[in-house]
Amino acid sequence: MRVERVQVEKFRSAIADELPAAIELRHRLHADPRVSGDEGDTADAVVRALDAGPGVPVAGTGRIVRIGGGGPPIVLRAELDALPITERTGAPWASATGAMHACGHDVHLAAVVAVSRAAARIGAPVPLAALLQPREETFPSGAADVVEAGVLDGAHAVIGVHVQPRLAEGVVSSVPGPVNAAADEFEIIIEGRGGHAGYPHIARDPVPALCQAVVSLQQVVSRRFDPVRGAVCSVGQITAGSAANVIPASASARGGIRVMGDEDRRIAAELVRDVAEHTAAAHGCTARVRIHELQPSLHNDPPLALEAARRLAGLGIPVDTSFRSFGADDFSHYCHLTRGLMLFVGTAKDVSPDAPGLHHSGFLPDDALVGRVAEAYLVGYLAACDTHVRPVAPETREAR
Repeated sequence: MRVERVQVEKFRSAIADELPAAIELRHRLHADPRVSGDEGDTADAVVRALDAGPGVPVAGTGRIVRIGGGGPPIVLRAELDALPITERTGAPWASATGAMHACGHDVHLAAVVAVSRAAARIGAPVPLAALLQPREETFPSGAADVVEAGVLDGAHAVIGVHVQPRLAEGVVSSVPGPVNAAADEFEIIIEGRGGHAGYPHIARDPVPALCQAVVSLQQVVSRRFDPVRGAVCSVGQITAGSAANVIPASASARGGIRVMGDEDRRIAAELVRDVAEHTAAAHGCTARVRIHELQPSLHNDPPLALEAARRLAGLGIPVDTSFRSFGADDFSHYCHLTRGLMLFVGTAKDVSPDAPGLHHSGFLPDDALVGRVAEAYLVGYLAACDTHVRPVAPETREAR
């Protein structure tokens, strides 16, 4: 269903009318955030702002609110949860609760409200649904639970938008294919034999074994993966010992490995096991490895992404068609259910590595970004209208 330019401009004008109230909502949500699993108050506040009925509860604290008539909808997803970070932005409406919307979810929620209210006022050519998703920032995934609940079965498409400080302010990225990595976590536990630090020859020290394994993982990633496909291995936590003069009996490390293709997840897990086990054996120790599968890779539907890029350019919005990130987002679960499109909206006045990024206590997108994110949601919705196809039947979900 082609949406003509006159109707698009009417939609944009209606969104512009909604922005002052949407920005006020953004401030309220930002000042009073809720962490993953405790988002009920945030969902209630957004539902009140949508003013389209109570919606349907989903995935615990989540909600899906329909806008428009019957038939399969195009779904706009926004995330409810904040992070357990103490905010240091100095904004008049900064959070003082020890939690913070440091990933832009407050902007996404406000933008979805603006688009949804505009659609309710002028009429949507294809029904729209606002999905207020819980637990994007933690595991178990809120998106996986939404999919499991079946509330999106038959949806024509799911559209997501995320602010991105690695892109210049106002630029919108629409890229076909893989745009976010699959992310899994691992734990390596190396068992040795404890003893006196002055007599290492009669102990089996797990600390150097673990340190060597951590270093080797970086080298293996750079030499065993096609650099065009890419992989990232990061160790974020190392634990060992209780005293400086005692060789501990065990040492452990926790980290994550990210790949752009789901088919590479098995290879990555095998490499972690191989490195840990063989390195431990070389030091006279043994290793146990646990792999925790988290999010699959996020693949944008190519026709949706290409049409969105065309629409963005037609509206005079700067477009990026190459941005990819080794960040992960559980939006990827929707892409395994139906057509999915994740657009990234740049927030950076300064794209240097020193500028505050996602999950940083100083990250605070300008209020003007609420409007740009709303436009991105609109473009994704229009692209889904333009590339309207028969929805995926629920019984085919496992096959995908």
